[in-house]
Amino acid sequence: MTQYLAKVLGLWIVLTELGMVANRQTSIAVLNALFTNPTLMWVIGVFTMLVGLAIVVAHNRWLGSPAAVIITLYGWIATIKGLTFVWLPTRIQLDFFQALQFPRFFYAYFILGFALGGYLIYAGFRDPSRGSVA
Repeated sequence: MTQYLAKVLGLWIVLTELGMVANRQTSIAVLNALFTNPTLMWVIGVFTMLVGLAIVVAHNRWLGSPAAVIITLYGWIATIKGLTFVWLPTRIQLDFFQALQFPRFFYAYFILGFALGGYLIYAGFRDPSRGSVA
């Protein structure tokens, strides 16, 4: 399960990050607009919570490989993020997003996400029996 989720999450993160960098201005505009739309935030919250809960229920492993712990942590963070999108008022969500200064630190967030996704891809496709990428 860890290898499967590492592949899926790693590829999803890296492909999303690359798309965001390729369309930086659009990505920033979309996120700015998103946090001012309560209906869309609620829907995204419901689906984010669903994905997070699916990962937590299927893969709640706090011991083992670093990839296993990262996947579990990702599931819990997604669950909490989804809950906040559903429960918190739009103004508080917008304040939090603005505090992150996404446009200013866009490339720092990209590097962090890209490194995380890249590591998960490596861990997912690595053949544990041979110690190499399959």
